[in-house]
Amino acid sequence: AQLRYSVPEDREPGSAVGDLAKDLGVDVRSLTTRNLRLVSESGQRHFQVDLAAGVLLLDSKLDREALCGQSPTCSLHLQLVMENPLQLHRVEVDVLDVNDNAPQFPKPEVVLEITEVANPGTRLPLEVAEDPDMGSNSISTYELSPSKHFALSINVRGDGVKMPEIVLEKALDREKVAVHHLTLTALDGGNPVKSGTARVTIHVLDANDNPPVCEPPISKVHLEENVPVGTLVTKLNVTDLDEGPNGDVEYSFKISNNSPGKFTKLFALDPRTGEIRTKAPLDYEESNAYEIAIRARDKGSPAMEGHCHLRVELIDINDNSPEIVLTSLSSPVQEDATPGTVIALIGVKDSDSGANGQVRLQVGKELPFKLVSSFKEHFSLVTNGPLDREKASGYNITVRAVDSGSPQRVTQKTFYLPIADVNDNAPNFSSPFDTAHVQENALPGTSVFSVSASDPDEGSNAKLSYSILDNGVQDVPISTYFRIDQDNGTIYTVRALDYEQDKVFQVPVGVKDDGSPALSGTTVVHVFVLDENDNAPTIVYPTVPKGSAFHQTIPALAEPGYLVTKIVAVDADSGHNAWLSYQLQESAEAVPFQVERRSGEVRVAQALREMEDPHRLVVEVRDNGVPSLSASVVIVISPEENSVQDFAKSLDLPKSSPKDTNLTLYLIISLVSISLVSCVMFALLAARCL
Repeated sequence: AQLRYSVPEDREPGSAVGDLAKDLGVDVRSLTTRNLRLVSESGQRHFQVDLAAGVLLLDSKLDREALCGQSPTCSLHLQLVMENPLQLHRVEVDVLDVNDNAPQFPKPEVVLEITEVANPGTRLPLEVAEDPDMGSNSISTYELSPSKHFALSINVRGDGVKMPEIVLEKALDREKVAVHHLTLTALDGGNPVKSGTARVTIHVLDANDNPPVCEPPISKVHLEENVPVGTLVTKLNVTDLDEGPNGDVEYSFKISNNSPGKFTKLFALDPRTGEIRTKAPLDYEESNAYEIAIRARDKGSPAMEGHCHLRVELIDINDNSPEIVLTSLSSPVQEDATPGTVIALIGVKDSDSGANGQVRLQVGKELPFKLVSSFKEHFSLVTNGPLDREKASGYNITVRAVDSGSPQRVTQKTFYLPIADVNDNAPNFSSPFDTAHVQENALPGTSVFSVSASDPDEGSNAKLSYSILDNGVQDVPISTYFRIDQDNGTIYTVRALDYEQDKVFQVPVGVKDDGSPALSGTTVVHVFVLDENDNAPTIVYPTVPKGSAFHQTIPALAEPGYLVTKIVAVDADSGHNAWLSYQLQESAEAVPFQVERRSGEVRVAQALREMEDPHRLVVEVRDNGVPSLSASVVIVISPEENSVQDFAKSLDLPKSSPKDTNLTLYLIISLVSISLVSCVMFALLAARCL
C-alpha cells in the first residue's frame, strides 16, 4: 500500500502526521506483535511511530528550505515494514511551505552607473532578491520608490525567477542631478506579506552611451551529459555600437546569491571571444540544467555593460546501472510453504531518467519462485510451486535488473535461501518382515535381532525411536518376552524362552520420528526358538515308583527271541534331542536277555536252562542330544512255573506287531516330516511377502 500525508514545516515535534493504523486497516493492538518499524529512504530520521496509538508523529522540526532547497515540491519518502505476514508500505509526506523567510537582497546597497546620454528605455539590471520559501510564499513582485526619471520593470526568467530592472523613462541631465537615490522593495506572496529592501544609488555619467547588447538576451542550449571536457557549449553574440575601447567587450560570469556559481566549476568563459566550454564532466543525475548569467562590459569610460542569460539543459544518457536493494528476507523458508508465500522484498533504483531509468527485474525460470510487482520500483519474491527439502536443501537465487536504455545496463544480485525441513516423510523399514533365531534358555538380555529404519528428513524429524507393539496375537503380552532399545532398534530377551512351550514369536516393531506431528512405520520380526537338550527321556511304561523295580515273569523254558516286555519312553525335546536309544547297563555277570536299541523291546537272548533265581536288569534310555540325557528302569524277571504266558496278555497290551515295535521310529519320522513341512510353509510365506 502507499500512503500520502502532508505537514507544514513549522509543525512542532510530537505532532501527529497521520493515523497509520486506520489508513492501513490494521488493529492497533497488532502493531507491536507485527514488529512495525519505520525506515527512511534518505537515512535521516524525521518521524517516529507511536505503536500504542498507531499514529505517525513528527520527531524533529522540519525546515523545508534545508531539506529540498528551491525544489517546487518537497516530499519525504518512508517505508513501513510489518512482519507475520511480511508487508512493506510506502509513505510519502509532503512538507508544506510556510512563509517563514522574508525576501533579502544580496547587498543592502546597489550602486549603478548610467550615462547622461542614455536613451529612455535603457535598462539597468538589479540584483535579484532571494527568498528560501517556495510557491506563493516566494518573491511575488518588486516595488520602486517614486522617481521622475526611473521606473521598475520585471522580467521572468526561463526558470520562473523574476528579474527586476530599472528602466530610464526620462532623459537625464547630470548637471542638474548627478546622483539619484531610490529604494527597491521585494515583496513575497505570503500572508501576511513579508518584504526586504535595498538602497539603489544611480550615478549619472557622461561619455560612453551605448551598452553591449546580447542577442538573444535569454538563450537555451541542449547538451549531452558526459561530453568530453573542452566541448564548445555556445558562443555569445554581443554587439556594441560604440567604437574603439567603448565597443571592445569583455565577458565574465555574473554570480549572485540566487545563482551561487556552481556552474563556474563546470564551465569556462573566454573573456575575449565569449566562447563557453566545459571544463569538468557533466552529470545529469547531479543536475539536469544550469542557469548561467554573463556580464558583457565594454572598455569605455565610464564602462557600460550588457547581460546575457544562458540555460544549459543536459540530455540524459544511460550511464548508471540499476541498483538492487534487498529490503527484507525471510530465511529459511519452510518446505511446505504454499505458493504465493512472500520470501523477500526487493527494491530497485536507477539514477537515470526516462527509458534509461525504467528497470525490469528477472529471476531464473528454473527456480520455484517468481517476482510480483508491489508498486513502483518495489517487488515481492514469492514461491511459485512446491518446495521439497529432500530434493533441494536450498537455492542460490539470482535476481537480474535490466534497464530500458540503449545499450542496456544489467545488474544482478545473488543470495542463498535455505529450505527448512518439515516432517513430511514417515520412517521406513527395508522389509515388512524379518526372521531371527534364538536359543531356548538363553539368558535374559540376550541380543536377538537389530531392526533399522530410515527417514529422509533431518534434525528432530529424522530422530527415530523404536518400540514393540502389542498386537494381541499371543496370549501373554509380547513385551513380557522381548524388549527393544528405542535408540538403535536392538531386540533383547526379557526372560529365558522355552522351546517346548513356544516355538515361534511374532514381534511387531514400530518406529516413529520426533517430528510434530510424529510419523511412524511398522515391521514384524518372526523369532524362531531353537531347541536345546534340556529335557531327559521319560519312561511311560512300565510305570514304576521311584526306587522300585518292575517285576515280570516268563516261562521257565522260554525260547530265544521271546518278548519279555517293552520299554516305552518319550522326550519333550525335538529333533536329534528326541531321538531315543535303549540299552542294558553292564553288570558283573552275563544275563540271557537283550534290549532292542530302537524299539526298547526286552527279549530272551539265549536258551534258558533251569532259572531258579530272578534276573535283575537295568534298562537305560538315552537321547541323542549334546550332552546326552538319560533315564533308567529296573526290571526283575522271574520264572513262571508250568505255564507259557502270552506276553501280550501279561502286559494287557495288544499283540506285538511290527507297527508297535517301530513306534519310536515312526515318531521320529513324523517329527522330521512336520519340521520339513513347517520350513516349506515359512519359505513360501516369506517369498509371497517379498
